[in-house]
Amino acid sequence: MKNFKIEDYQITGKQKFKINKSSTKVDDFYDTKEEYESMLTDLQSEMDELQSMMYAHNKYGVLAIFQAMDAAGKDGTMKAVFKGVHPLGLSFYSFKRPSENELNHDYMWRCYKELPERGKLQVFNRSYYEEVLVVKVHPEILQNYQKIPDELKGEDVWKNRYLDIKNFEDYLSRNGIMVVKFFLNVSKEEQGNRLIERIEDINKNWKFEEGDIKERALWNEYQDAYEEMINETATKENPWYAVPADDKKNMRLIVAKIMAENLKTLKMNYPEPDEARKQTLLSLIDTIKQQNLE
Repeated sequence: MKNFKIEDYQITGKQKFKINKSSTKVDDFYDTKEEYESMLTDLQSEMDELQSMMYAHNKYGVLAIFQAMDAAGKDGTMKAVFKGVHPLGLSFYSFKRPSENELNHDYMWRCYKELPERGKLQVFNRSYYEEVLVVKVHPEILQNYQKIPDELKGEDVWKNRYLDIKNFEDYLSRNGIMVVKFFLNVSKEEQGNRLIERIEDINKNWKFEEGDIKERALWNEYQDAYEEMINETATKENPWYAVPADDKKNMRLIVAKIMAENLKTLKMNYPEPDEARKQTLLSLIDTIKQQNLE
């Protein structure tokens, strides 16, 4: 079993992120399938315990954001990584194309109302970052569909959105909501193989849409948008994690460890009763035992 540091994948804005120099594949952290499963199970158990403590502590919340190109493995990674976490303190939300109602609000609105409560872990499949990815690659969305004044659609719109997002995440941090951001970095070749697999596998081709091919033709534009997005919104307090995504097992181990290590930084504990409360609870033991005899 090979150890690795989450800092190897962390982007804080201190140095420029170059997407074409960012790895899409790493050497295996495990030697056998059994070792992989054992590593992942240990990390799942650790996350479950930490999330249970966060739920009882009831002061922090955690927002995990997953952004990636199509077929990078977001769904499978979320399913595998969070499998062992108690569902009472865990929620998922997948953002699709904005509805008419959502377009009638500011672009943060639909994400803001899905933020985690204190004590809970919320996972976003895509997020407000789509506003500087899809909308940036397809400026016609901004011009023709988003209902903001024309004078606010100029060249400064992207700079302003990056600033809005950084301020928003700072606001969350200052209110006890930790933001953990994942960019699952898949290569064009591997993405192509997975799209072909979706077409050929009857159990997977429901996930395939013809529009995926049109978006794939804009690969370079998306790569530029991801690189700029990460450089403009990565900070020490709210870093990005660029996770190699060509191998799903290694990707899941990296994501799980990043989540566990971030949860461990929260200053939390299980509530401890004062002395009077302890005595009250102890006295109830005899009451319960007596009830068992009745």
